[in-house]
Amino acid sequence: MTDELLLDVHDVRRSFAKPGGGELLVLDGVELALKQGEIIGLLGRSGSGKSTFLRLIAGLAQPQGGTLSYMGTPIVGPANGIAMVFQSFALFPWLTVLENVQLGLEALNLPPAEIRTRALAAIDLIGLDGYENAYPRELSGGMRQRVGFARAMVVHPNILLMDEPFSALDVLTAENLRTDFLELWGEGQLPIKGVILVTHNIEEAVLMCDRVLLFSTNPGRIAGEIRIDIPRPRDRTDPRFEDYVEQIYTEMTARVRSARHERGAGIATLMTHVSPNLISGLIEAVAAAPYNGKADLPDIASDLQLEIDELFPIAEALQMLKLGEMEGGELKLSHMGKRFADAALNERKEIFSRALMAYVPIAAHIRRVLDERASHTAPRRRFIDELEDHMTDEAAEETLKTVVSWSRFGELFSYDDETEMFGLENPT
Repeated sequence: MTDELLLDVHDVRRSFAKPGGGELLVLDGVELALKQGEIIGLLGRSGSGKSTFLRLIAGLAQPQGGTLSYMGTPIVGPANGIAMVFQSFALFPWLTVLENVQLGLEALNLPPAEIRTRALAAIDLIGLDGYENAYPRELSGGMRQRVGFARAMVVHPNILLMDEPFSALDVLTAENLRTDFLELWGEGQLPIKGVILVTHNIEEAVLMCDRVLLFSTNPGRIAGEIRIDIPRPRDRTDPRFEDYVEQIYTEMTARVRSARHERGAGIATLMTHVSPNLISGLIEAVAAAPYNGKADLPDIASDLQLEIDELFPIAEALQMLKLGEMEGGELKLSHMGKRFADAALNERKEIFSRALMAYVPIAAHIRRVLDERASHTAPRRRFIDELEDHMTDEAAEETLKTVVSWSRFGELFSYDDETEMFGLENPT
């Protein structure tokens, strides 16, 4: 790796206007420097602004503050030399493989012969030689993503942006494509100098990246950096590899605990929707052998085939309800969590209901309002308005959706979606 600076991002801020006025701050104070020969991973939860950040780097959107420069030149629009690979393949179904790849070059006004030569070379490089005249419908998901890579490579970019490029693929296909990419990268066969990879997969980040940047949420910031000092090719069974995975889980656990305290108190507490079935399932998995009430997050994630974006919201729900606790990269069931695991359905509902009243302020607030009213009913609009005084419209909707789901399971109160009214089925 040289010291050539490919990308310099300083104090970037990005927000979006809210329909009711004001703004939703998505990115704040983001700093990043990409040097030649680096693969940098952006790891964090959905909604942390990682994909928005990639769009800013690609010049597809502009920040409200801060600066982005590519090889010393400010990024004010789509930059020649920066290409992107998307999660969704983004191929034109009516074009052949060759025609899809050639699209990336036609905007450069190159001679037709050069366009064809470079497109064929990119297709061969990415392992699709022989499929030039095939249409996307004839290809597997992995092959379609290879076309996406070829289309990005054909313009010979200095920086390749990858927005979860393997997440839509099955496990074996994704592993094969990662391996091929890393082999080509290691051998210097790819016409790129640096890579930024957005991922939710911690093992993928450790496998592929030189540095992993941990994104926080609300707003998105780079909250931590971990340098992966393992030579390639990397072995997942190497104790050093496992130590890095554990370290990232531990740091992200600490970020989750910190964020939980920052997200507000009382009814202003933000909530992410997780179904009671997922909460019950995670409790049962951690309670059972071999964990017996305490599990390392990497182990339980691997056993349940969950990525961080799937595991952490469930574990956070356990924390909020005091049924479990995340700390130091571990998930440990509380006394009530263990009771829940051993209980029959009716007792589980009682435990859940008590936890809602004790630890979920908005649930307890709705129940008190219903208890105090002679009709034991209240309109949804009342509680949405109260939540929107403290959070974005989207967050208020998500929070109330969560409360409805959890309270139905705990039989704390009912909700009629047609009339948009809360009520008590058996008022006392």
